[in-house]
Amino acid sequence: QVQLVESGGGLVQAGGSLRLSCATSGRTFSTYAMGWLRQAPGKEREFVASITWTGSTDYAESVKGRFTISRDNAKNTVNLQMNTLKVDDTAVYYCAATNRRYGLGVPSGYDYWGQGTQVTVSS
Repeated sequence: QVQLVESGGGLVQAGGSLRLSCATSGRTFSTYAMGWLRQAPGKEREFVASITWTGSTDYAESVKGRFTISRDNAKNTVNLQMNTLKVDDTAVYYCAATNRRYGLGVPSGYDYWGQGTQVTVSS
């Protein structure tokens, strides 16, 4: 069992930056693939970024060049640095984990979820 707790959300103006963090429990964190997904009001949950246990990363087209996912296996944390934020980035952001090696680009690819953290970008 993996428990995930997100932090770092908040209100920011368009063009600004935020850094989300996800603290995890469990002694096997380094073997899990981690992801960030988001859900805007009235929309389905969507993939934002993922990082495998080897450190390979993937991003949604809408955030490429603006967001960076990273992990610290010694601290059992995964982070999402979000720069040049847009109003369309407003959503609840979820940290998620899985021990699968594939299918990380969709919400159904993850087995464990945090409670989410709100990110609001104002114009």
